[in-house]
Amino acid sequence: MSGRQHALTFRFLAEPTDVNYGGKVHGGVVMKWIDQVGYAAAVGWSGKYSVTVAVGGIRFVAPIRISDVVTVTATLVHTGTTSMHFAIEVRARDPGLEGSETAERLCTHCVIVFVALDGVEGRPVPVPAWEPRDDADRQLAEYALKVMALSKGIEDVVARFGERQG
Repeated sequence: MSGRQHALTFRFLAEPTDVNYGGKVHGGVVMKWIDQVGYAAAVGWSGKYSVTVAVGGIRFVAPIRISDVVTVTATLVHTGTTSMHFAIEVRARDPGLEGSETAERLCTHCVIVFVALDGVEGRPVPVPAWEPRDDADRQLAEYALKVMALSKGIEDVVARFGERQG
């Protein structure tokens, strides 16, 4: 595990091209940032090209406004044989405010899953195992697995509904 990147943080500035007519950042822009940070974290952990295979439990808690400084953090919380699950937190703050008002606010959170691929045939390859170090790590790992199980359950319901409609 030594030398492997367990967590990664990117910072973005919410620009005029990122926002809708109400001056809030589009959800799709936030999802792009999540995917970018997740990709970099997955490659940092696995050392391999990686692709997004699932996003679960995405929740938009608070808006991100134009000119906010946005911090997106990916923390590895579970590994499978070829997959890596990351807990994502998106926080924002107004850089122009002083005092207690400068505190970052949680805006979005989710779990994103990547699979490492070989560079030749694009087949899944094993990733280094990650083991929780403490209770907080174990709780995050359990949370990630529950979120992905819930997402899988929703996919199954939607698929069954689609079959009945066809």
